[in-house]
Amino acid sequence: MNRKNAIRRTMLGAGLACCASALMAGELVVSNWDGYMAPDAIDSFNAASGHAAELVLHGTNEEIMGKLIASKGKGYDVVFVSSPFAEVLHNLGLAEDLDHAKIPNISNLYAQATELEHDPGNAFSVPYAWGTTGLCYRSDLVSDTPDSWMDLLTPSEDLSGKTTMLATDRWLLAAGQLAKGYSVNETDPDKLAEVRDLLIDAKGTLLAYDDTTFYAKLVSGEAELVHAWDGWCNYGIAENADIKYVIPEEGSDLWVDTMVILKSSENKDAAYEFVNFILDPANHGWAAENILYKVPNETAMSGLSEDFIAQFPNMGIGPDELLGYEQLRDVGEAQRDYSRTVSEIKAAN
Repeated sequence: MNRKNAIRRTMLGAGLACCASALMAGELVVSNWDGYMAPDAIDSFNAASGHAAELVLHGTNEEIMGKLIASKGKGYDVVFVSSPFAEVLHNLGLAEDLDHAKIPNISNLYAQATELEHDPGNAFSVPYAWGTTGLCYRSDLVSDTPDSWMDLLTPSEDLSGKTTMLATDRWLLAAGQLAKGYSVNETDPDKLAEVRDLLIDAKGTLLAYDDTTFYAKLVSGEAELVHAWDGWCNYGIAENADIKYVIPEEGSDLWVDTMVILKSSENKDAAYEFVNFILDPANHGWAAENILYKVPNETAMSGLSEDFIAQFPNMGIGPDELLGYEQLRDVGEAQRDYSRTVSEIKAAN
């Protein structure tokens, strides 16, 4: 589906233009990942609201968190971060306690989206997208359907050197944690050591660690089985119908990306208006249809066509099934152990 690549190129251009004016004097500053909302979303919001919002980009959760912690949130109004990091912002006193009366479109969310473990009742964060992590593979090249994390971590001889894994700490470790039957928030040092050893062994069979181009490697045939977020797998499916997505029998994590209003914001009313604007079904639905990630907006998801769901089956995973998987959480001081463990994996020969 060439439309997907065209959209992503448009988003990239819009993102670069925004970055050129990053943090210039403006009424509202929104920080998001590149290409994670409609390229004209900020302009549309400004036109509808009369505000002068600006978009600045962050590449990773860790990047924006470093800036927010250093500045105590100053200079930012709304940030898009994954749920463990939203939890950290709350624990540090940097996240606004939300007034739902100022976000009437929050009523469009699934009831299950108010039951997320990191923030029951959406007290300090609003879910923007959610999904699973699993195996994305070329069904025409892989002889047997993969159904276990061990199919990735101990691949058959014909798959060795044709697999990739996500490089980001939490998801890299989660593959090993799930394979071992452990929590994706496991903090026991002995269990983390077992996961480390498993992932070091797996490293020798990998083509690469890859967070961004693994689906393209599938399309080209360079890779045949990859560790993938469901939405990113959909980018590959859009270009090659032989690419499939499966959640291993040991399960998945539940990842949630959120919107957080900073307590330090000097533009609270505008920040609330922006969050409410994104939750409008037309705006939130754009993300599902074009970014190919599930959104927790019941009204928006109900507008997806049967043909669309048939083309991208993981878009049909419902909220009850999603909440059956363990959500990634803030692991507190154990994050140092996580970071050290990942460093040891990546440094191993």
